[in-house]
This record gives sequence, C-alpha cells and structure tokens, in this order.
Amino acid sequence: MRANASSSSDTDPSSAPALGLDLLGSSRLPSLPTAFLQGRDRELLSPVRFLAPGEMPIGPEAPPDVDRSELARALATANAAYGHPAAEQMARKLADPATRVVVTGQQPGLFGGPLYSLSKMVAAVRWAEAISAAGQPAVAVFWVATEDHDWAEISQASFLTRTGVQKVDLGPDLSPLLPVGMRTLGPALAEIEKQLEADGSPLDLADSYRSSARFGEAFCRLMVGTLGARAPLMLDAMLPEVKRLQRPWLMRLIDRREEIATAQAAADAEIERRGYVLQVKPQPGLSPLFMLHGQERRRIAWSSGDESSGDRSLGDRSTGDTAGDGFILRGLEEAPRPLDQLRQIIEDNPSVISPGVLARPAIQDALLGTTLQIMGPAELSYMSQVAPVYSVLEIAPPWTSLRPQALILEDRQAGYLEELGITLEELYSTPLDRLVADKLGADHIGPVRDNIDALLAGLTEPLLAVDRGLEGPLNKTRSHIERGLDQLAGKVASAIARRHEVWGRRLDQLRTACLPGGHPQERVFSVAHFLTRYGPDIASILADQLDLDPRPLHVIRLPPTGGAGS
Repeated sequence: MRANASSSSDTDPSSAPALGLDLLGSSRLPSLPTAFLQGRDRELLSPVRFLAPGEMPIGPEAPPDVDRSELARALATANAAYGHPAAEQMARKLADPATRVVVTGQQPGLFGGPLYSLSKMVAAVRWAEAISAAGQPAVAVFWVATEDHDWAEISQASFLTRTGVQKVDLGPDLSPLLPVGMRTLGPALAEIEKQLEADGSPLDLADSYRSSARFGEAFCRLMVGTLGARAPLMLDAMLPEVKRLQRPWLMRLIDRREEIATAQAAADAEIERRGYVLQVKPQPGLSPLFMLHGQERRRIAWSSGDESSGDRSLGDRSTGDTAGDGFILRGLEEAPRPLDQLRQIIEDNPSVISPGVLARPAIQDALLGTTLQIMGPAELSYMSQVAPVYSVLEIAPPWTSLRPQALILEDRQAGYLEELGITLEELYSTPLDRLVADKLGADHIGPVRDNIDALLAGLTEPLLAVDRGLEGPLNKTRSHIERGLDQLAGKVASAIARRHEVWGRRLDQLRTACLPGGHPQERVFSVAHFLTRYGPDIASILADQLDLDPRPLHVIRLPPTGGAGS
C-alpha cells in the first residue's frame, strides 16, 4: 500500500524539490540509512521491518496484542497536567487494542531542544493521521527520555540573534550521572533570559520554563503548548506506571542475557562483515541495564566472579561468556551481588532500573505495541544492533522509518536564492566569495565590445571602397564608442562591487541561518528560537508543510508576515 501522506513519495528520489536538497543523492546521510533507503541490506534490521518511502506501515494483520489500559490512564492524567487539550480523547484511543501506535522520542532538551525534536513530533503526528485516513485508527506517542543523563546535550540551546549565533547553557554539571528527569532548571535560567533579552531575543516561556520546573515537565508543557490538540501523547520514561509495566521485560533481559549477548555479537559481526561501522561500540560483560544508585545512574555489569574471593571479572572474554551469574555497578568498588537480588530490586522498586540504548527501543515497543517507530539517522544506524532483542524477548517488531529533515526559511530568504539562481547545495558547499563572483561577476561589457569591434571592422573595407576619406570618421566613431563603453564598464563595475557587498552579506547571513557553524539548522537552533522569532504559528506551518519522505531536505517556507528581519 502506498502512503498518501507524502506528496513526493512517488517521485524520482534523485530529484530534490524546489529549493530543496537531495540528502540521499548528495551522500548526506549515514551509510546504513543510505543503504536501507536504496533497498540494500535491510535484512540487517530483521525482525524489524524498514518502511520504504511511499509505503504504509499497515496490512491485514492486527496491531500487537498489548494491554495499554493502565498506561493510557497514566498518560491521560499526565498530559492533562501538561495542558494537552485532547489528552482524554487520545488516551482512550491508545487504550483501544485496535489502535495503531506511532512512536518517536528524544531527550527533553532545554527550551524544547533542537528543532528536530519538534520535527520528529510532527512526523509522528502526520503518520498517525495518514494511517487513520487509510481506515485504521492511530495515535502518536512521544517518548521523553528523562532517564538519560547527558547534561552537556540537554542543558544548552542556541539562538540566532542580531549579533549572530548565541549559545546559552545552564552551567557546569554539578551532578554527573543524575537522570535529567530528576533535575530542575535552577536559577541559571533567569540569567539566560536576561542574556537573550540583551541580544534582542527575549523569551516568553513562563508557562513552561520556570526555575523550579523539571526538565521533562518543562519540555512537555512547551511542546504541548506549541502543537496544541495536534500534539502527540507525551510519555515521560520515569512515570511510575511506565516503570511498573517494564518489570516483566526487564526480568527477561536478565533471564535471557546469554541469548541476547550471543545474538547481538552475531549481529555486530554481520554488520561489520558488510563493511559498516558499528554505531554503538560493543562492551563485553556490560548489561543493557542501568541502576539508580543514590544520585547516579550507573551501568550494570554482569559478573562471573566469586563473591568470596573478590574476583569481579566481567565474564570470560576468551570463551565469549560475557553474561555472568552475578552483577556489579560499573565504576563502584563492590563485591558482585547475586542476580536474584537484582530481580528483587526490579520487583520491589522498578523505578531505579532503566534500559540502555540497545534495549530501550524494544522495551518501549513492548509497552506500546508499536506499529511504526520513527528514528533519526544516528538512531536508525544502531537499530540493527537493537533488532535481535525483539526476537529474544519475543516482542512484536514494528516498522521503522527514517524521520524527514526540515529547513525553515523566510520567504525573503528563499527569494534571495531564487533571484541569484543559487541552490542549497551551492550555498552549503561553495565558498561565498566564489559563489557571489560566479553569480554577479560576469563581464557584461566585454562581449558587447568584441561584437562592436567586429562590426566596425566589417565596415572598414566597404566604406573605404566608397571614399578613403571616411577612414577618419570611422576611427573617430570607434574611439567615441570605446570611451562610452569604458565609462559604462566603470559604472557597471561599481554597481557589481556594491552588489557583491550586499549579496555577500545576505548570503553570509543566509548560510548562518541554514548551516550555523557548519551544522544543519535543525540540529543547532532550539525550538524556542523559532517560537520567539516567528510566534506559535510556526508549529502549524511546519505540520502543514513537512513531507514524510526522508530523502530530500524539506524547505518550510514562511509567509512574508511570518517573521522578523535578520
């Protein structure tokens, strides 16, 4: 079945749309997503299925048989607290076993995180709408990864101000390994607001971002407030109900640890045999689980050591036995503990145990009964390493697709490119001085002078045949024409120089807006930057214009009334 959600899905993938950029054809995607999009090596994802552009993730089979009633009640309450106007309605749909679930997720970055967090949400919503339009009920869910502890990534945000790209952050990490969901934004938030106001980019996010708010809460409130009734259901990974529902799957990760280690080692070997680099480096002896120890989220390592002897080796690497019959917490000097103790912790207090990157997608899909999982390029690159977990844990595998990528441009900015006939590929890859010279530095006078000289030379013989006295007037005419052309050439050169300066400045500003610091716009500028600059309508414009085909870069054009000048 073909997707009716993507207007360009039936087109030649090598033909980028107007003002777009062919990400696939220009080799701007990682190697594994590139291969999957080209129809190669998709079996590396098995049993997970790759959704090709233009296809729909539905068929005659029913959705996975998962009881989502308890989770739906919890999400109804949580999303109502975030201000979601359709929380109850969407939760009821989630609880219905016939409903297809489209899921994506991200860490709760400061001020909404980079733009691609919003693009991921919009893509999930658009897919849910497309599946519903095809006759099967669907709902979008956004997994808020509050258990992660990457402070450097989530505590900073970038804005484009009148002085250029302005990066702000909440200061140094005072609690390494503390999950972001347990952190409040703190007093540094007020300093950031003052700094941005001084740079001409005042924030008005008081409804969501307060110094006393936690990262997950602030993120969810901002995104729900931005997308309104069209927002996905926001799922905080640290919700008590989520943690309770994970228990049987966490137990299976322990009980089937040897099978998982063997299956993932085989998958890693096959990925490398086919010439791809592993996105996640194998770490023999380390489990796919973390434990909250005090204020630190520490990795659980399997241990085959003898507790009485103090041998804490992480399995026998020489024989391939990396599972072990005990566990320790990485980075702590402690004797191995029996696995039954870990099982008891999961039973009594599941909130302190969380899955790592190579188990989380499968655990997520076990709880949600996912039909379609939308992933970024890096996430899709490691999905082949995650895929074996689905089979070992007996979790129904979803479809997975690469998220679309977006670039937001004001109409006047797009007009600059169109006026000079510059493509995004040229803007991204050509030095600006050469780009301006190529587009504005043509010699307009030289070819005309050559033509006139040729015409006058052609007159010489016929005129002299009439009267040799005409040679003087002919030479005088030639001299007058040359002086006039020289004067015109000087004026043209001055005009080109002025245009070079103007266009050089415009293109420099445009490249900064599109590719700040050499990185894609959506990976640098925060969601709050676009809300502050263009107002709340930016979300509906993105939702209306974003195409689901992941092969081109989709340019989201803002109407003339959409934004302020740069």
